[in-house]
Amino acid sequence: MSAPELTRVASDEVLTGEAVALDVQPAGLFLRALGAIIDVLIGILLLVLVFVLGSGPLAQVIPPEALQMTVIVLLVLIMVVIPTAVETLTRGRSLGRLAIGARIVRADGGASGFRQAFIRALVGVLEIYFTLGVVAVLTAAFTPRAQRLGDLMAGTYSQRTRVPALPAPLPPVPPALAGWAQIADVARMPDRLARRLSQFLHQVDRLAPAARDRVAGDLLAETSAFVTPPPPADPITSLFAIAAVRRDREYRALMGEAQRVRALAPALERLPHGFPER
Repeated sequence: MSAPELTRVASDEVLTGEAVALDVQPAGLFLRALGAIIDVLIGILLLVLVFVLGSGPLAQVIPPEALQMTVIVLLVLIMVVIPTAVETLTRGRSLGRLAIGARIVRADGGASGFRQAFIRALVGVLEIYFTLGVVAVLTAAFTPRAQRLGDLMAGTYSQRTRVPALPAPLPPVPPALAGWAQIADVARMPDRLARRLSQFLHQVDRLAPAARDRVAGDLLAETSAFVTPPPPADPITSLFAIAAVRRDREYRALMGEAQRVRALAPALERLPHGFPER
């Protein structure tokens, strides 16, 4: 009997060498395509420059029998050598990725190196230049992290480096509702409804009074089915109180779970490693 699966890692998480799952934000297909277009346009400009030089100054300096070889060397330099060098020296960056706020990292979240950059550049000649990006787009559209073929072969993906700041925490339970908070039951509220409530409360100050009151009334009517007893206050104050009670209780539950795990850690370390075969 094999060991059971103890940890599940979601498609948007990275499992480090210490078996720690990190929640990351891969760059989406649209952002990746935008960054790739910028890089490809720069490459095309260099290719045009190569052909202009090949038909002009280079044709006068280099012998005709060596001109074709020189153009091939320049093409390899532009499509493989320069992208590899730029990505290696900048740890997964390029002009296009700088513009969209992304960088190439390994599958475990570490910085990519020369090997990954070389594989990506080499495969990119086929999937980006030879097929006009069709293979790259199709592959990225059907992979969880929008990975193109070069990423799959190199074991990399594009990670966002510009993430939105976390919203400010909501205020605590209003003092007038402290007694209600001691007996309120908000555990049955669905997570989707709780997210909508939090989003509304974070932008409540930016809404017009009429729209704010209307949405607050609708949300309070929807949450009342999962809150017992209902808070004795106006809709806005009631929603702030409901969100604060739910947040505080979830936080205490998480802290209690972490404390129990720390208490069990010494006992787990004394257990024999692995599972006996049946």
